[in-house]
Amino acid sequence: MDFSLGEGQTMLRTTARDFLTSECPKKLVREMEQDEKGYPPALWQKMAEMGWLGLVVPEAYGGMGLGYLDLAVLLQEAGRFCLPAPFFSSVVLGGLTIMAAGSASQKQELLPKLAEGKAILTLSLSEPEGYYTAGVRTTATPATDGWSLSGTKLFVTDAHIADYIICPAQTPEGLGLFLVDRNAPGVTCSLLKTISGDKQCSVVLDKVQVSSAGALGEPGKGKNYLDKVMPAVLMAKCAEMLGGAEQVLEMSLTYARERVQFGRPIGSFQAVQHHCANMAIALEGLRYITYKVAWLLDEGLPCATEAAIAKAYASDAYQQIAWLGASVHASIGFTVDHDLPLYYRRAKAAEVAFGDAFYHQELVAQAAGF
Repeated sequence: MDFSLGEGQTMLRTTARDFLTSECPKKLVREMEQDEKGYPPALWQKMAEMGWLGLVVPEAYGGMGLGYLDLAVLLQEAGRFCLPAPFFSSVVLGGLTIMAAGSASQKQELLPKLAEGKAILTLSLSEPEGYYTAGVRTTATPATDGWSLSGTKLFVTDAHIADYIICPAQTPEGLGLFLVDRNAPGVTCSLLKTISGDKQCSVVLDKVQVSSAGALGEPGKGKNYLDKVMPAVLMAKCAEMLGGAEQVLEMSLTYARERVQFGRPIGSFQAVQHHCANMAIALEGLRYITYKVAWLLDEGLPCATEAAIAKAYASDAYQQIAWLGASVHASIGFTVDHDLPLYYRRAKAAEVAFGDAFYHQELVAQAAGF
């Protein structure tokens, strides 16, 4: 395994960091937390023009056809800058699911639009009864030339601005995936208040009509498709968390060197040094396990357990790093005008996204035969 970045990946990281430094200042991040839409369309279009939205979309569908490590590099920078855009929901949740479950005609219809920034996608994975496939109570009843969907989806990222929501639902054959037009009759989307200011939604489906062409893959095979996509989703979230954690450490090191107390920089005190050392140790573990899963995905190797390990570790590590960073900064790190709260609020939200540490520890235990 070689996790060092190639020339193209290094260029991608540099380009992304330069672009986001210019286009995504923290002032914009704070404004978008309060904005109902949650992202600036002009920034989204610029990201499309740079090819980011089609980063992992095959070239045959208008994308760049790059790999998962490239995606990890870009998401790491997105996490570093707290990018206020539906990149994760559209490219990772929506795009990867379309690539895994969509027919040739569905891919030809949707993936070029995704790559061009002309369609925003998302995927619902939670319901009031629980998370992932075990919690799905939404039903898809066969209807004339299609299906009728009824149920409630929770914590659907960016559903309020999505053109299409991929909804798992129970069919007579088992779990199916359905492409729901957000503006279709019977779809009600409501924003939820969140600790990190991201845009999570409740989506109620009341006899929503979906044509037969709107079913992704074979009815009854929905869990197979989601199981195929989920390791990449978890890796992508870990990469985003890695970027945020990396920025917290860099902010803390800078502050420890510059902040003078008792006539000396606070970084000269052993307690502060150990805080920074523990942050660096946790960060390196997070980097390693994230890149390992990205490498396994690029090699086409099974990695469901490794992805669960990564998310379990990341859920704790990012929070540890964020709160140690707050300890280094002390009171200034808890003021609303400081950048640090942007990160520890996101660390808390990311902990439970796609399953917290306890959830993934259970999966790892099951994989071990318990």
